[in-house]
Amino acid sequence: MQEIKLDIYATLVCMVLVLLLGRYVISKVKFLRDYDIPEPVVGGVLVAFAIMLARQFYNFGLQFDSSLKDPLMLTFFITIGLSADFKSLQKGGKMLAVFLLAVAGFVVCQNAVGVSIASLLGVNPLMGLLGGSIALVGGHGTSAAWANFFTQPPYNFSSSLEVGMACATFGLVSGGIIGGPVAKYLISKYKLEPKDTKEKDTLEGVVSKGFETPKEQRLITASSFVETLALIAIALLVGTFLSHLMPKSFTLPTFVWCLFVGVILRNTLSFFKIHSVFDREVSVIGNVSLSLFLAYALMSVNLLELLKLAVPLAVILSVQVAVMILYVVLVTFRVCGKDYDAAVLCAGHCGFGLGATPTAMVNMQTITNHYGPSRVAFIVVPLVGAFFVDIINALAIKGFLLLPFFPS
Repeated sequence: MQEIKLDIYATLVCMVLVLLLGRYVISKVKFLRDYDIPEPVVGGVLVAFAIMLARQFYNFGLQFDSSLKDPLMLTFFITIGLSADFKSLQKGGKMLAVFLLAVAGFVVCQNAVGVSIASLLGVNPLMGLLGGSIALVGGHGTSAAWANFFTQPPYNFSSSLEVGMACATFGLVSGGIIGGPVAKYLISKYKLEPKDTKEKDTLEGVVSKGFETPKEQRLITASSFVETLALIAIALLVGTFLSHLMPKSFTLPTFVWCLFVGVILRNTLSFFKIHSVFDREVSVIGNVSLSLFLAYALMSVNLLELLKLAVPLAVILSVQVAVMILYVVLVTFRVCGKDYDAAVLCAGHCGFGLGATPTAMVNMQTITNHYGPSRVAFIVVPLVGAFFVDIINALAIKGFLLLPFFPS
């Protein structure tokens, strides 16, 4: 097979073209506009499909340079941290607790569904866990970590890495596809509208146009950009250092450490009145990083892995999507208040419940850009999806491994 290796510059061009392709296709297809399918998802899946056809029929492939993937992802989470001042977190305190409980219940439900179906189909129940919260809530990183664990005694599941990567890929795509339609259904059915704009647009006397309104124009100067870039660089350095410093018994994804450093930087500088973070500028950098990261993640997806899934695994994943939809409509939406904010939270829950927190953010962005902002959702979802859910997920996975289904 002839495979062309693209350098960092060619890969960057491809990432941008994916976004432009997604925007163009959405502008021409009413269904995609009506159901708020994100631009990176549309463009990325189309490019991944084209690459799959080229591999199959023309023995031609592309190998993208991954140098920008992690920095873009980490930068996005840092900007989320830099946007999270403690005063805003206090405003979303009750909703944060309620949403966290709903998410915790879903993690347990997701694993129970996966293990139960795997057992009923007579396949290794580890496939059910990998097709549960390990790959779907945890994503590719969590899948790789647990897959390495499952290949060793007493589990000896040699195909765990392939299964985990395929499930995480499936979840990344499906999480981006269903989030918008689910939220749109809830908004239309219950005729929901954003709350009083005075309360949600004003923070500390300043009109805040953040991640929930990514298409708003923002005034940025070279001086302020350098200041914001300095904060991001510091958070990247310290966050990655902390990630490597921690012992293996206390492992958290690097992006969690970077987000945490961003929160500390923001609130420390604010408390001592050293520097005021420029929220509008931070959100611009974050939105660009998010879109480019998802463009790379989806255009580099190997769709052949999904086509090669065994029938039991395909059944597990299909049921998991259905369970996700039912859970957010019947549980998440109701316990979170059955209002517009709850509908936006459901879009986010679909994103990280099947894929990843960046997918959740894009899902919510498409909804809020269409119907109006939801500040509480953009406070709650990043904290739950990027931090708390990892802790809940680890505890849930370890708890399920104690069941008699699995070797001890």
